[in-house]
Amino acid sequence: MNEKERLKSGASKLGIDLTDKQIKQFIRYMDMLIEWNEKMNLTAIIEPMDIIEKHYLDCLTIARVEGFKGQGSLIDIGTGAGFPGLVLKIAFPDLKVTLVDSLQKRISFLEAVIEELELKDVECIHSRAEDLGKDSQYRERFDMCASRAVAHLAVLCEYSLPLVKVGGNFYSYKGQDIKDEKEESSKAIKVFGGQVNNIKDITIPDTDITHSIIKIGKISPTPKKYPRKAGKPSKSPIGITK
Repeated sequence: MNEKERLKSGASKLGIDLTDKQIKQFIRYMDMLIEWNEKMNLTAIIEPMDIIEKHYLDCLTIARVEGFKGQGSLIDIGTGAGFPGLVLKIAFPDLKVTLVDSLQKRISFLEAVIEELELKDVECIHSRAEDLGKDSQYRERFDMCASRAVAHLAVLCEYSLPLVKVGGNFYSYKGQDIKDEKEESSKAIKVFGGQVNNIKDITIPDTDITHSIIKIGKISPTPKKYPRKAGKPSKSPIGITK
């Protein structure tokens, strides 16, 4: 089975029927990722089949989370090389996607991919999440936030929930065992206006790789004092004593 067949088969098992055009877009994205990665550090995963499984299909597992419809506005905090936001945009063209990263070189890569694939309704922003969350143009304006960024859930909630409108959802991609982290983050989730609605354990099709996606609903506005200044959330997460 080649990369195209693996992607189409895996996506199908997640309930996503990719067109030939979408498959071509994913493969071109992969080629550019491998090419640009020789010049800058975008990903440690560089084998084509690994990219298909550990990036693309991993990102697409959100389709198995109850309530995800693949439409509306979505912001991806700490998107890196576009995971999961750009992957979701290709798979769900009706999504309006905003990709946020604190490194300009990653933003340059994302802009190049977006132009090459002729994607519409995608915005790339070079910013820290703490700064963006204070900006009235973006604060509480999104139906969804999705993030695969590596940080404690309490920290991710301070980055993400201020950007989600009341009634929207934050989806955090996590490892398989999230029970302790969820408990540690319970105060932060509440403080920022969230409520845990679902934790879904999902296995990437035809692999033994399992992870969790925690779905946090935004049930009330985030107090105006949050997010705190840049660097503060990660140094002293709400509700966690070090």
